[in-house]
Amino acid sequence: MITFTDVAKTFRRHRVLDGVSLTLETGDRIALVGSNGAGKTTLIRCLLGEYIHDGRIAVDGLEPRAQRREVLRRVGFVPQIPPPLKMPVGELIGFAAAVCGSDPARMVAVIEALGLDYGRIRKLPFVKLSGGQKQKTLIGVALGRDADILIMDEPAANLDPEARHIFFRLLAERQGTGVMLITSHRLDEVAALVNRVIEMDMGKVALDDRVADAVDMASRMRCSVRLTRTDPAFACALAEWGFSGAETAWTGMVNGPDRLRFMAMLSRYTGLLAGLAIEEGKETADVP
Repeated sequence: MITFTDVAKTFRRHRVLDGVSLTLETGDRIALVGSNGAGKTTLIRCLLGEYIHDGRIAVDGLEPRAQRREVLRRVGFVPQIPPPLKMPVGELIGFAAAVCGSDPARMVAVIEALGLDYGRIRKLPFVKLSGGQKQKTLIGVALGRDADILIMDEPAANLDPEARHIFFRLLAERQGTGVMLITSHRLDEVAALVNRVIEMDMGKVALDDRVADAVDMASRMRCSVRLTRTDPAFACALAEWGFSGAETAWTGMVNGPDRLRFMAMLSRYTGLLAGLAIEEGKETADVP
């Protein structure tokens, strides 16, 4: 579906991409990981047709630079850093829908499913929204259309637990229908979302490996936590995950794809844990 052949890019004599060759197939959900400066963002920008580069990139035979309009109509993109757009949110949605030939109502439906009151923000300049509001709006633009290539840079970083759950369910609906490329600095943030890991280092592919595809992205786990004593910092951390409780007993739901993140958070408070119970479970909800 997507091929990179000896792709190289140099900025001011600095080799940012150094002969990258990859093939991405339909059904691939890829974690593109690596430290800052590894070349992840540059590779994506080349795929989006933003940079001139050496080598060749093809999307079902289309070249992103030469046939950019055709390629971008197939791409849903969620950047890590939202663009500083001054246009009202409603105008942004209308423009994005017109460009890709989608119905604005589909984008609005995703935004509202993520917990954002579209009617309240519709006339606000996009640049004035909070970080979470911007993220939900951009996800709505990316998922509220028929895109078979999803490119997402730290897509759930600013989402609350409930919005993350809806986001994961929306991604689950698209499994097997195209390519998902998810970039992150940390593999544990996205490990449960993907079935392939590509690690970049100094502009080269350092690792390309298939991983177990066993986590249901729409799943949730019921968790209960008991502490040896009260701790305000830990109580605050659990509250951020949407847990409820008091003193030494807390209960809540954890999204299946977030289990590694949750366990990593708990590991910081190992000395406080008196008991932990996790039960796999599912909840149903209407999602557009």
